[in-house]
Amino acid sequence: MKNEKLIKKYDKHANMYEKNRSNPTLSRWRSRIIKNANGRVLEVGVGVGSNFPYYDKENVQVTGVDFSLEMIKRAKQAASDFHIYAEFLQEDVDELRFESNSFDCIVSTLSLCSYPEPVVTLSNFSNWCRKDGTILLMEHGLSSNPLLSYTQRVIDPLFQKISGCHCNRNILKIIEESKLQVERIESYWSDIMYLIWAKPSK
Repeated sequence: MKNEKLIKKYDKHANMYEKNRSNPTLSRWRSRIIKNANGRVLEVGVGVGSNFPYYDKENVQVTGVDFSLEMIKRAKQAASDFHIYAEFLQEDVDELRFESNSFDCIVSTLSLCSYPEPVVTLSNFSNWCRKDGTILLMEHGLSSNPLLSYTQRVIDPLFQKISGCHCNRNILKIIEESKLQVERIESYWSDIMYLIWAKPSK
């Protein structure tokens, strides 16, 4: 598996992610987007299972993917705690291989910042999702506020070194360059945070 140093970084962060799982603001946004998931769900960057409290447990079967074994261990416990039917894959996002139309829904929350090639990954989502399915994203990126965006660009190298992800990605530009068909977008915090409801390309 590639990115061994990055994987170790996320392994070390697992406890922190677990402690932050109940953050009230993030929880409100997670609930808003995740309640739309149904059927066979692929959650890429599943982390510690922070989305599991918000799935309709009667109507989803989740395949959770993460390259961090420590994250997956905690996600498995979260799935048990919240009675979510789930299976897990320890895999890099850029090494995932699924047949076309494999999932009814694909979920990514706070993960686009760390994908090596986010446009390619989102286009893969489009291929793996059924044509009548849904792609749900909750992502952070570059603010529309000039002062904030300047700060994000300046601190990005340090931010990436510490957290393992980028804080200066232009989410809307990435979405436009991918094969997703956007149905709805909500933004918060001067456009730093986005909730995105999308469909695969036709």
